[in-house]
Amino acid sequence: MVYITRLEHFNAAHKLFNPAWSREKNEAVFGKCANENWHGHNFELFVTLKGEPNPDTGFVYDVKKLSIIVKEQVIDKLDHKNLNVDVAFMRDKLCSIENLVIGIWHELVPHLPADVQLHCLKLSETPRIYVEYYGPDARI
Repeated sequence: MVYITRLEHFNAAHKLFNPAWSREKNEAVFGKCANENWHGHNFELFVTLKGEPNPDTGFVYDVKKLSIIVKEQVIDKLDHKNLNVDVAFMRDKLCSIENLVIGIWHELVPHLPADVQLHCLKLSETPRIYVEYYGPDARI
């Protein structure tokens, strides 16, 4: 099994805020991330596919094609957007990096060819904070 990863980048704003809680509780739990005026990140998205190399190309999948899919299905929807307000797949969800990576997974999977398996998404919010998601059926 071979794993290949494509790195993409986007910038976006969000805030962490649970509407069922008071402003004080949101600030106590989320701190500066609950700022009413939002805050932004320079996100890095690592998209990892797995499979066996095609005998004709040597590729698990053409990463140029993967880049186009990621751009059209994810980056164009997220880049320079307010994740809480502008992104349909994040509506009515707490806009944590954990929920965002799950949403990205569900945006990508239907657009990948049947012979390609999405193995993992790694989403980096800051140089010190990232999440990895292996899909809804992962057994790790």
